[in-house]
Amino acid sequence: MSFKSIILDVKGEIDGISRNSLWLRSNRAVHDNSVTAESTMVDDASKQSCWEQLPPELLRDVLTKIEDDETWPTRKNVVACAGVCKTWRAITREIVMTPEISGKITFPISLKQPGPRDSLLQCFIKRNRTTKTYHLYLGLTQAISDNGKFLLAARRRRHPTCRDYIISLDGDVISKGSNAYIGKLRSNFIGTKFVVYDAMPPHSGQIYGKKSNRLFSSKQVSPRAPVGNYPVARIGYELNVLGSRGPRRMNCVMDAIPVSANEPGGSASTQTDFPSINIDPFPSVPFFRSKSSRRDNTIHRKSTAPSQNNPALVLQNRAPRWHEQLRCWCLNFCGRVTVASVKNFQLVALSENVEDRDKILLQFGKVGKDLFTMDYRYPLSAFQAFAICLSSFDTKIGCE
Repeated sequence: MSFKSIILDVKGEIDGISRNSLWLRSNRAVHDNSVTAESTMVDDASKQSCWEQLPPELLRDVLTKIEDDETWPTRKNVVACAGVCKTWRAITREIVMTPEISGKITFPISLKQPGPRDSLLQCFIKRNRTTKTYHLYLGLTQAISDNGKFLLAARRRRHPTCRDYIISLDGDVISKGSNAYIGKLRSNFIGTKFVVYDAMPPHSGQIYGKKSNRLFSSKQVSPRAPVGNYPVARIGYELNVLGSRGPRRMNCVMDAIPVSANEPGGSASTQTDFPSINIDPFPSVPFFRSKSSRRDNTIHRKSTAPSQNNPALVLQNRAPRWHEQLRCWCLNFCGRVTVASVKNFQLVALSENVEDRDKILLQFGKVGKDLFTMDYRYPLSAFQAFAICLSSFDTKIGCE
């Protein structure tokens, strides 16, 4: 055997030994990683099971006692319990009632649900003239000057032919491209007519025909929960051609609420959850909607929606009475309004029934330079009431 062949044989054996050792090391690393991953999964499962394995009866009793908290900020414990795990969330959502029944606002979806039937839910609005923003708060006490619990925010945008009020769940990020966007209010040029748009369908159980065409970068919208602008209310202010300093006259057509909802035993549509939207974390171009696509949505509404036999609910403002001694127009706000303003109003249902004309569904009034009260009840939601009140802030060329 030549020297060259001997060298080649030795080299082959050395290469084989090195490959075997490398294979053993790689297998050992894979084994170690699998053991680590399995141990991590076991730890996560044990951590999750320690919460989920609680007896449902005991867990229900504990969550029921926590849910008995009347107001914020102690009510944040209810929301915290809903975020522990799926079991806790399911029981919490089962225990927590809608504002119609409980008179409490707990989750963000409560802002889209009708208010209590037997009383007015007291809120207030703070206006910032510099940033042109409006923040809605839930009153925590009977005092008007309390800090309150933040609910909604709106920002005014001026266009050549109209004005928009973008409504958001986030007080810092108020834009249509945000995940917190839930609707808007749009006015005509002279500020006498407004339309309230909801970012999600106003009626549950709807069936959609054609999908709306949107232009967007890489944002994927769930086909089961279309997102757009759906008109839910129309607000009109009567023209004042002579320019007298009398009170405003307004009416609201609630396209999403049937007139039977205001009757005893009537019901209004109650949304149960926000649509799930998968948003690209790095969006490049905010999506927008073409005008032609607005005609493509075919909506089949449930029986709770207005129809020919059950028309939409119409609201009108209560006519104030003239006070001879004070020499001004007056309305009884039961101490909730302290400053005279043309923006103050009380809305009642347009009905032949005297009791319906006396039942206030929404009242709005001024208590400070940039502080206003807003009280609403069933069948209006906080979102709808807030949008109606925003229309009162807008300058009305044809009314005053």
